[in-house]
Amino acid sequence: MKTSYTTLYKWMLVLSVLWTIGLTGCKDDFLNTVPQTSVIEKDAFNTPGKILAQVNNLYRQLQNPTFYGGRYIIFNEQRADEFGQNDGNAATGSAVWNQNVASTNDFVNNVWSAAYSAINASNILMDELSRTTVISDSLRQLYTGEAKFVRALSYLSLVQTYAKPYVLDKNALGVPLRLSAITTAGNNDLARSTVAEVYTQILKDLDEAEASLPVAYSSAILNTSRAHKSTAIALKSRVYLIQGDYMNVMGEASKLVSASKPFQYTAGSLTHKLEPSITAVFSGSYTGPEVILSIPFINSTTETPPTQSALAFNYVSQPIIFLTKDGIASDPALNSPEDARSLLIGTNSAKQKVLRKFLVTTAPFRDYVPVIRYAEVLLNYAEAAANQNDLPKAASLLQAVRNRSNANFVFPDAEMNTKEALLNRILTERRIELLGEGFRLGDLQRRGQSLPAKVGSIGTAPQVTPTAGNYIWPIPSGELSANKLIVPNP
Repeated sequence: MKTSYTTLYKWMLVLSVLWTIGLTGCKDDFLNTVPQTSVIEKDAFNTPGKILAQVNNLYRQLQNPTFYGGRYIIFNEQRADEFGQNDGNAATGSAVWNQNVASTNDFVNNVWSAAYSAINASNILMDELSRTTVISDSLRQLYTGEAKFVRALSYLSLVQTYAKPYVLDKNALGVPLRLSAITTAGNNDLARSTVAEVYTQILKDLDEAEASLPVAYSSAILNTSRAHKSTAIALKSRVYLIQGDYMNVMGEASKLVSASKPFQYTAGSLTHKLEPSITAVFSGSYTGPEVILSIPFINSTTETPPTQSALAFNYVSQPIIFLTKDGIASDPALNSPEDARSLLIGTNSAKQKVLRKFLVTTAPFRDYVPVIRYAEVLLNYAEAAANQNDLPKAASLLQAVRNRSNANFVFPDAEMNTKEALLNRILTERRIELLGEGFRLGDLQRRGQSLPAKVGSIGTAPQVTPTAGNYIWPIPSGELSANKLIVPNP
């Protein structure tokens, strides 16, 4: 095991002493900061500009190529059932696709490290904000809200990856809740909180973030790349859906979705709604009304992900993974010229279907990574409404998502007039609409379903039942060696 993967807390210490400031070479004054190199800890918070740079650093933590910079999305798709694997190389995640990772696996350690680095950066910023006098109270509140949002998103990624799903056992061991800044060596030992306790903290952070964040920023790129009120609300709708708390899904989603068509959200200068053209959403550097949060790659030198982490490399240019014949790629919606989403499916020279949402197929790979889209919020709301027996509301929301890509399509009555049929149709629409964006694994696990067997060029991956040890990832070897109080997954 490489040293960089064995001790997360060495990286946390590095983060507190040597700071990467801002996002360099930024177009459109991205995040409103001036690029710099590095400063020592005592000087990192002594001017408003340096504090803003530490806020920017939170998003750069999310941009880590192992995390929302690409790999985390790919891992979630490799573990689910929509994609076959072409490459048997361990560096491309063959063991992830084969459901055969161990605690010593680099990827298992890397995702954990990236998420906790983002959490610690958030904790350090909040700690410093509580003491500083160089910014206004309003800025302190805004930045604290952003830190809480980043911490919540990072914890959600961790608890979904390394702990049992909430619906299966909310009292099972989750992950350690590190809510204090680590700025010195040591402080490694912390037991795992329960799954329920982790979700409680996530929702607490998001509630407080919603209260602190602004309605909007001054430009489209800032609204795309920084958390605002609707970002926290949208993520809460996802969290409550994972928990099966449908009343609260509806409560949060209704803040962002108008009571009648056309469904949209408007507050101040910000509007969220479905983009008329789905292909516009996947045009590379999309900053339109459908985006609620994306990870941008603006500077081609310092920000673009390495080749093997890039979504387009994995989906199209190599491809590492391809769309299986038994998956959602066989659905009529993705095979009909009447549905615009079929334009996002291609065929390679090996006659495999490939996902073409991300089209920058040669370096530098600069397609923005979508984290939250308005379409997801509508589908979250539809599923919750159906579960609460509000079938007209659920049907209307579902129809809106479908009709954006196929204006003339009408679902058959048999798929809409019973709760069970409508829920099945909504879940199918999620698979079509959110294909390749990292949702399929979570949708299976939050419903306590097995991970289906699948076939790829490298062989067959077995079915994984909810009671199997590899249904979730193991606690990483690096954490087990550094933290005396943590225990492994069974």
